[in-house]
Amino acid sequence: MLGYFVRRVWTMIWTLAVVSVLVFIIVNLPPGDILSNQIAQLRASGEAASVARAEFLMREFALDRPMWQQYLIWVGFWPGPHGFSGLLQGDLGWSFELNRPVSAIVGEALWLTLALNFFTVLFVYLVALPLGAVAAVKANSWIDYLATFIGYVGLATPNFLLALILYHYGAHWFGLPVGGMMSADFLDKPLSLAKLGDILLHLIVPVIVIGTAGMAGMVRRLRANLLDELGKPYVTTALAKGSPSGRAVVRYPLRMALNPFVADIGNLLPSLVSGSVLVSLVMGLQTIGPILLSALRSQDYFLSGFILMFVSLLTLVGMLISDLLLAWLDPRIRYSGRAR
Repeated sequence: MLGYFVRRVWTMIWTLAVVSVLVFIIVNLPPGDILSNQIAQLRASGEAASVARAEFLMREFALDRPMWQQYLIWVGFWPGPHGFSGLLQGDLGWSFELNRPVSAIVGEALWLTLALNFFTVLFVYLVALPLGAVAAVKANSWIDYLATFIGYVGLATPNFLLALILYHYGAHWFGLPVGGMMSADFLDKPLSLAKLGDILLHLIVPVIVIGTAGMAGMVRRLRANLLDELGKPYVTTALAKGSPSGRAVVRYPLRMALNPFVADIGNLLPSLVSGSVLVSLVMGLQTIGPILLSALRSQDYFLSGFILMFVSLLTLVGMLISDLLLAWLDPRIRYSGRAR
């Protein structure tokens, strides 16, 4: 298992290096950038002092160098104006639109995004796995029909509409907060137990809204997969030999039915980030989704590049977790591909 883990981490590192090249190319595909556009506008207006400052910023952040050098400086493999200072060294760059360091812009948003993703994944699996398993074992019962109804509603209801409904009734019936991920009183305060409790309270509705569609789809697929496994001869044989029905379901059929869902972890994490942009805008969530949308619109090269790299890293970490869990669930996976 240790050797399998080392191989997967090594593969992840090289994949991340290739992804960094692709991200750099993508953010530089549109002609110009926010700083070049500002310089062109300032030159047209004749503001010499502002043009001089913008040109200084281009030299300061190596934007006047060849593209291959810009990439190596951005990652941290090549000395820039301040020596080796890139992503590997913790220097995330500068936002020319907001005129602030990228680390200051995305600092708290990153932690809130990770917290939102963690609790959403937890909600998806804690609800979908028991519901899908019970629906398969109790096929054509009222539990199965309830799971089917929940699945259809979850898949058919738009996230932003569900957000508006839950905000209205959640505030009316349960006194849940409306909008944002924390109260205004805690925005500029350091993390404390009171602030953490306020964030957790604000997370209830966003977690349900963002996770409902994934949960509904997972319930339907788990039910179908488990029904297929339960119909196989080895389950019938185990039951005929007197094995308890619960053990006959959990020990092998459920583990085999879980393989596709464990593999989905790698795709689920980035899809929650990218798919929740509209929800974040509607619900006023302080996550990196709206920041990425604004950075892409304004061609804010450092800001959008770092966020895309963060989402890519999230994908690779999710794939690593899913691979390790799959190797634990099904030992055949970690030995696949070896010479026999």
